[in-house]
Amino acid sequence: MPDTPHFPPMPGATGFIHRNDEAPAYWMQDILWIMLADAKDTGGRWSMMEQLMPIGAGPPPHKHLWSDETFYILDGQITYLIEGEIKTAGKGSFVTIARNTRHAFRVDSDTARILNGYTPASMEAMIAELGKRTKELTLPPESPTAPSGEMPADLLTRYGLIWLDEPDPLAPRRHRKEASNG
Repeated sequence: MPDTPHFPPMPGATGFIHRNDEAPAYWMQDILWIMLADAKDTGGRWSMMEQLMPIGAGPPPHKHLWSDETFYILDGQITYLIEGEIKTAGKGSFVTIARNTRHAFRVDSDTARILNGYTPASMEAMIAELGKRTKELTLPPESPTAPSGEMPADLLTRYGLIWLDEPDPLAPRRHRKEASNG
């Protein structure tokens, strides 16, 4: 087991409890993001968000330059692309994606609810900057921000995120309005 005494103590050193109904929440694209633990809570070591996503939600192929990403599916079904391999995961599944790994995902069920973590913390700061703060713990009534692929590349690289200029094997993605119309 690696020895990690060089890490500074976590703020509060003894831990914390955050409730999802009291945590900061944001709408970004057509997703609800709830910040359960951010870099301030963990000394930058990791972050954890709860997400509620509609059918078709998910980013095109991309990489995280400095964070490993994890998903625990609380409800729903999601198809993942991980370095060219396509797999489906459902309720109770745990998915981990190492930094610098090409990946994408798409919600296949009507909705999906997941825990999404990053080690070290990174993406929650982007969500807080680009998302729209909300007290409603529901899907946004409509997409309040630009689709994933239309976000400015220079802004994304500040958070260690790179969109890959390649075909999306999980496309076409259906969005809520399209799904409700047939």
